[in-house]
Amino acid sequence: MFKLSKKIQSLPPYLFLEIDKAKRKARAAGRDIIDLGVGDPDQPTPAHIIEKLYSAAKDPATHRYALDQGMPVLRQAIADWYKNRFNVELNPETEILPLIGSKEGLAHFPLAFLNPGDYSLVPDPCYPPYKGGSILAGGRPYLMPLVEANDFLPDLKKIPLNIRRKAKLIYLNYPNNPTAAVAQGSFYEAALEFARKNKIIVISDLAYSEIAYDGYRPRSFLEIEGAKGAAIEFHSLSKTYNMTGWRIGWACGNAALIAALAKTKSNIDSGIFSAIQLAGIAALGGPQQHTKEMCRLYQERRDVLCGGLNALGWQVMPPKATFYLWLKIPAKSNSVKFSQLLLERADIVVTPGVGFGKYGEGYIRMALTVDKERIKEAVERLRKAV
Repeated sequence: MFKLSKKIQSLPPYLFLEIDKAKRKARAAGRDIIDLGVGDPDQPTPAHIIEKLYSAAKDPATHRYALDQGMPVLRQAIADWYKNRFNVELNPETEILPLIGSKEGLAHFPLAFLNPGDYSLVPDPCYPPYKGGSILAGGRPYLMPLVEANDFLPDLKKIPLNIRRKAKLIYLNYPNNPTAAVAQGSFYEAALEFARKNKIIVISDLAYSEIAYDGYRPRSFLEIEGAKGAAIEFHSLSKTYNMTGWRIGWACGNAALIAALAKTKSNIDSGIFSAIQLAGIAALGGPQQHTKEMCRLYQERRDVLCGGLNALGWQVMPPKATFYLWLKIPAKSNSVKFSQLLLERADIVVTPGVGFGKYGEGYIRMALTVDKERIKEAVERLRKAV
């Protein structure tokens, strides 16, 4: 009766919705599910952030439309945080734009720059909005394979010249979801040179910069000299402060790119609830011990899961960052069937790698977002089932 647009029809199914359906069905049947699927922190938002939201929400001044460009005090708090964390100077008036979570900004940004027939250079496997946002903008995603032999970094030299000429955007995401790979400064320098030479905008997704282990400290793309001339970087409070449901993040970097995204968003939304912006300021400017504790907790879980899987013969390398493990599955299976097998035989939910793109086939992703006792139980179930 109703016919969907060609753009909507061309979108792949959103994997996490399918996983959620399978989980709900299993739980409705009374099964004890261990969910290592969607990367949603299981710990609460720090109390001082919640308290700030509570007090701010009681103020009638926060009940009106928010400024599209975010509160000046929030933009200043973001600038201060970037300076303290990465030693990157940002102009809060022109180089920072608060977002209703970084996901919407990543998905909306292509609307500002892609015309029909233009390419966006998208890593594969990847966070799904990179492809979805490009398609909805009328662009054509060109897939850059992330393979183990290249440390899950895109090989920029293999991108054909005819694609480079039509490409407007390139997405980079390190620490990476789903592979948990990290990038060094030398890769960022090469990516910046590639972007300058080919007049391509760099979109850096830095959502996992604060989830890292063993003394490793992820870098910002904007730390590279001259990066602000060609790049926009996206960040989020979701993973750092356990605020996934609050929907607050930001974009920062080149002023012209920020202005273009702001113009796009002004036609789509009316800004972040002001009380949440004030809570975001409390997160960025308040005690940071929580983040250290979360990294300690995830590292403990990482070591339990990696140790357990290695004892089963899986040969897992502990990741340096993110709260994910990217695991190769037996060669005779595919990632969807293998994930279904784990749910059916062990009541364990994982994410099939192919859901992040065709080059994710042959892998599954596990999230460290359940406590270590449940992780131990998951390993024991795997020992019996697989």
